[in-house]
Parts: sequence; structure tokens; C-alpha cells
Amino acid sequence: MQLEAHAPSVPPSDTIPKPGSTEDPALTPLTALDDAIENLGVPVPCRSYDPEVFFAESPADVEYAKSLCRTCPLVEACLAGAKERREPWGVWGGELFVQGVVVARKRPRGRPRKNPVTA
Repeated sequence: MQLEAHAPSVPPSDTIPKPGSTEDPALTPLTALDDAIENLGVPVPCRSYDPEVFFAESPADVEYAKSLCRTCPLVEACLAGAKERREPWGVWGGELFVQGVVVARKRPRGRPRKNPVTA
């Protein structure tokens, strides 16, 4: 599968901290998913790119993050965990979460159309 050409507003990062390396003990890592990622032995997109890609504001960047998730072997486990935790926002398991609910697309800012668009 080939990813669509898109230059994300946030470049890949080689300096992403390891899971659980936060200094704040109140931040609990997602241990089951973290363990699966560690045992996989291959890089996964959420650990290879800057995490900001998966919490982007622009619709194009959100679609780019979703396309990265489609290449991940743990996409189903990630999505199931995010649904269970009711993640407040971001791209998890190839889906966009807004206020704990999966939404199809990120809408751009601005007023909605006055008249419906016919397909």
C-alpha cells in the first residue's frame, strides 16, 4: 500500500521519548499497547513521527495521520483501546476522535453551508 503524497506540518522525529518515561507519575502509560509495540520489534507510525501529527488541527494533516495508521500492524488494538478509554481527541487506530466519539472527517473552521450540497 502506498501512502498519499502529503507533507505534514510536523516532520518525523527521532527524539520521541520512550513510553512511560514521563516525569509526572499522574500520567499513566497505555501499558498493554506499549507492551505490544515493544514486543512487535518494528517501528510503528505513532512512535516514528512526531505525536503532534496525530493531534493535528488541519483536515489534511488529520487525513495524513489516518493514512499512517493504516500501515500499522496494531491498528485494531489501538482503535479498540481508544474506544474503551473514550479518548477525548486525536487520531487513534486510523480513526479521528472528537470528544470521545469517532467522527468521519475533520471539518474545517468556518460557518456551515446555508444550502445542502447535492452529490
